[in-house]
Amino acid sequence: MPKQHAFEYVAGTTPTTAGDSLAIIYGNDATLRRWAMETLIGDGDWTQFDGETTRWSDLKDDLATASLFDFDAGDKRTLAVRSADKFVSGNRTELEKYVAAPGDSTRFVLELESLASNTRLYKAADKNHLLVACGNATDTKQGVTAATRRKFLTGYVASRHKVKLAAGAADALIEILGEEIGMLDTEIAKLALYVDVGGKIEEPLVRDVVAGWQGKTVWQITDAIAGGDAAEALRQLDKLFTGGQKAIALLPQISWSLRRLGMATTIIEHRERCGRPWQFEDVLGLAGIRRPAEIQSAKKQLQTMGRPRAKQLLGWLLDADLRLKGTHSADGRDRFMLEQLVLRLARST
Repeated sequence: MPKQHAFEYVAGTTPTTAGDSLAIIYGNDATLRRWAMETLIGDGDWTQFDGETTRWSDLKDDLATASLFDFDAGDKRTLAVRSADKFVSGNRTELEKYVAAPGDSTRFVLELESLASNTRLYKAADKNHLLVACGNATDTKQGVTAATRRKFLTGYVASRHKVKLAAGAADALIEILGEEIGMLDTEIAKLALYVDVGGKIEEPLVRDVVAGWQGKTVWQITDAIAGGDAAEALRQLDKLFTGGQKAIALLPQISWSLRRLGMATTIIEHRERCGRPWQFEDVLGLAGIRRPAEIQSAKKQLQTMGRPRAKQLLGWLLDADLRLKGTHSADGRDRFMLEQLVLRLARST
């Protein structure tokens, strides 16, 4: 059975029979993994194991034992190993043998944060079993695009809260909060309180309610960064962390305006190398800064920041994004990474 993304699987656009012997649910978005597990198991009988401590010997007998309450031959008891990355690494040989010939008595589910596509386990599951990807980052190979994410938010997630969500509102939420589905779901739940049941959430409401103090604080951070005031940038960043915001959601918000400044600087550098004249208004327009007030603010920020720092913005932001999704994704390390980025961006020399 070919791999499918949670956006499709959870929304029910690619229905799967409940009698599969094995399922692997993997990806970096914990909310999507949870929803995929709920979709798969439903109200059925299931037992979960902790992948950090479980050994293969703890499971093999259970995998061969049917539930005493299986009156319907199509119903299977489910054994699920949660946070199974360590379990898979330590029992790869046994798992590969089991996946090649799984038992008929029980459905076996593995939930992981990641699974490489070149492993035997991945290939076997992709060919014969249920494989659900639960990543949230834009990746066409994983089936995640701006369009598929928007459709999932305006369809499945909005319907969870008995409201409609305009496409522009969905895009604004992602722009402000990032790509983590759990956080987006929480904000849509809050916004649903502002409209009637069945009512529609539009983009202005999102920008008014969600941005609010948080948006103002992010703007103060980027202003402080551009002005070389690291202490103020860190003070404002601490407010957001204290308010429960996560680094993975804050980085896109902080990056949004800074990335445009970096793009403008790249355009200026290219024109100068080609011997072409340039004007701030023209360059900033090409970088996506077109409103008069934004243009004046961006000009001031670039002048205050200086060319040497502005030239490095895009590289620094990309490096931080990769680290937050990789080596610095854990709690604590993610905050350290973002604070380190702010210090680097806001240094005066």
